[in-house]
Amino acid sequence: MSEKTIVKKETNVDFKKPKMYKVILLNDDYTTMDFVVEILITVFHKTAADATRIMLDVHRKGKGVVGVYTYDIARSKIALVEKMAAEREFPLAAVMEPE
Repeated sequence: MSEKTIVKKETNVDFKKPKMYKVILLNDDYTTMDFVVEILITVFHKTAADATRIMLDVHRKGKGVVGVYTYDIARSKIALVEKMAAEREFPLAAVMEPE
């Protein structure tokens, strides 16, 4: 039997960090503050204190940044917010913008 030499070829692969997006909740005149806090706790995994602070930012400033995520995660969270709001007949809206 003959011996075979295995040569490993190394390649340099540059991994780029994924582009990140801010998820922003928009204020409206109909969605209750309690529901916004519920969304922040269940969808975005915020503590009750953080959820209340963000909800008040949305209420006072017209919008509030909820978190920063990759594109797919941001899209998924926005879709879940819209689904939960529609089920409760609230017009709550969320958008995303590049960081």
